Amino acid sequence: MRLKIDENLPERLVPLLTKMGQDVDTVVREGLRGTKDEDLWPAIQKTERFLVTKDLRFSDERRYPPGTHQGIMVLRLSDDRSSSVA
Repeated sequence: MRLKIDENLPERLVPLLTKMGQDVDTVVREGLRGTKDEDLWPAIQKTERFLVTKDLRFSDERRYPPGTHQGIMVLRLSDDRSSSVA
């Protein structure tokens, strides 16, 4: 799977996911750190990647209707520390 890891997730997820066979890129590596969602979303779509984020705004199905993109996973964890996310 081609994944795009948002800047709000730890960079150390990349080698873990890569080891699991995923094709992983990050918002930071692409030079998009701090980019507004309105500008970030088209960049993600251009690369045809599945977004993994903790940003709740990406859970709005009215703005990001299912079936119109590669996919979005919004993580909501009871323990939000980066060590727990990984």
